[in-house]
Amino acid sequence: MGWSLGDIAVRRVDEIELPRQTGPWLLPDATKEVLDEASWLRPDFADADVPRLASHSFAVEAGRLRIVVDTGIGNAKPRANPAWNGLDTDFLQRLAAAGFPPESVDLVITTHLHTDHVGWNTRLSGDDWVPTFPNARYLTSRTEWDHWATTDLDEARRQMFRDSVTPVRDAGQYDLVDVPEQGHEVAPGVLLIPAPGHTPGQVAVELRGSDRHALITGDSIHHPVQLSHPHVHSCVDIDPAQAIRTRAHLLDTLADTDALLLGTHFPQPTAGTVRRENGRYRLLAEHAAETPATAA
Repeated sequence: MGWSLGDIAVRRVDEIELPRQTGPWLLPDATKEVLDEASWLRPDFADADVPRLASHSFAVEAGRLRIVVDTGIGNAKPRANPAWNGLDTDFLQRLAAAGFPPESVDLVITTHLHTDHVGWNTRLSGDDWVPTFPNARYLTSRTEWDHWATTDLDEARRQMFRDSVTPVRDAGQYDLVDVPEQGHEVAPGVLLIPAPGHTPGQVAVELRGSDRHALITGDSIHHPVQLSHPHVHSCVDIDPAQAIRTRAHLLDTLADTDALLLGTHFPQPTAGTVRRENGRYRLLAEHAAETPATAA
């Protein structure tokens, strides 16, 4: 399932739908009363009283390049979060079915270095964690990398780096990118856009197709409730005030255009256009179309 932007195609590759308790934990201010103020959130994006969230990657074909944006939670990873611990999913089979077998991927973009965005960076080979995408360059922003390199990490995050980040670095496949305010093009029509707040060096990914544009959110927008209530922030935002400013800027840029907003944690239908409505924003959902897999 995917969306055509003209000369760029993007597909959602599902990993898991996150447990119901994720919404109240991650977005504690997204109460039933807040959800009730945006009736358009139901039934796709919220249950009766909690936001719904998912984990997936985006597979992007830009020219001859195959690009994966964020790699989810990963299989067999020891994690403190029970919902993420020791997963055993068919994610790689789904990725291959979308036309992106691991060996065909040219570029992996990491919007930020959080556990649920780097998991499929690696896979187990015997007792060793090895890069899942052996022929790819992995990109993240230099600001993001430098932040974590100088942070005193707790054990859960050390484990994440040991199994999902360090093996890629040690294989010589990680590249650090300086991302200026105007963005940095990493492939034809594919730009990294600064989106700080959730983490200091987080980026969003802008896709400039020949027919339309799209923006992959990373965790600058966790859930569509943050369109109607941009002040609703994540409990793990490092700088909540900056996260709110980033979100407001992105929404203002997208509003009342035909650009697609592609939510990294939005449940299906995952995408839509942003509209101003009664002094707020809302998402007009746009369901993915059946798209043929590209040749490997």
